[in-house]
Amino acid sequence: MRVAFLDRDSTIVKDYADEHWTNIYKLEFLPNSLQGLKSIINKGYEIIIITNQYIIHEGYISYSRYKMLNDAMCVKLKDMGIDLLDIFMCPHARSQPCHCRKPETGMIEMAMQKYPSIDKTTSFIAGDSDYDEELAKRCRMQFYRINEAFDLFSVSEKLEYSETF
Repeated sequence: MRVAFLDRDSTIVKDYADEHWTNIYKLEFLPNSLQGLKSIINKGYEIIIITNQYIIHEGYISYSRYKMLNDAMCVKLKDMGIDLLDIFMCPHARSQPCHCRKPETGMIEMAMQKYPSIDKTTSFIAGDSDYDEELAKRCRMQFYRINEAFDLFSVSEKLEYSETF
């Protein structure tokens, strides 16, 4: 199975300064992110979101607020015909040692354990940070850097279609 492992904030939805997350009640999709997700799926990839959410354990938002924001995002995606395979999230504070916070490989390992048919050689990671890029290196996976000039739709244009999904 080919998987697009995607960061959430600044890749699919707008990110904010840590202290501003307290006042966020609805996630805002980035330009071309919905079209990009659809195109990635149409090229034979499953979508798994991998996201560091240290703002939970650092006290900026509660887990219930994170869940509410994420659930609303998933409903919007579903309404747009975009089905996510899964979401893996690290809630640990930056000061806490853990194996799941990117660039550590824990979220990828959890996904591989849950979905043993994932083929890392044909899957990729896309995100906006050096942590995402380092994770891709550690996992020996293709990486696409998201920024204002290269969004998820740009990623989808680099991918080849495959009927073997």
